[in-house]
Amino acid sequence: MIAFWQEALHYVPREPGEPDGIVLTAPDGRGPNLTLSATADGPSEEYRLHLDLYSSAPEQEVKRLLRLGATLERPATPGQDFVTLRDPDGNLFDVIDKRGWAFGRRA
Repeated sequence: MIAFWQEALHYVPREPGEPDGIVLTAPDGRGPNLTLSATADGPSEEYRLHLDLYSSAPEQEVKRLLRLGATLERPATPGQDFVTLRDPDGNLFDVIDKRGWAFGRRA
């Protein structure tokens, strides 16, 4: 899963990983950190974290993430601006078409 999220976000390890997890960060230090922690619990429908990845080219981004190992959970539907995927460990996340969005809100 570490390799998936590194490639998906273009992030790098902040420091060497530990046996139970790692912190990924933007190479320029400007983005938020993402901590990946090992757990015996599997993903559930009531997850605590859900990432939304905004893209100005969502179709290409979804194809890229599928090549990296994501799976399609909910395809694009008319009137919706997002696609729901699962990472290789089964955690849900969305790719949102950022055209028409400004600062996380509809423009």
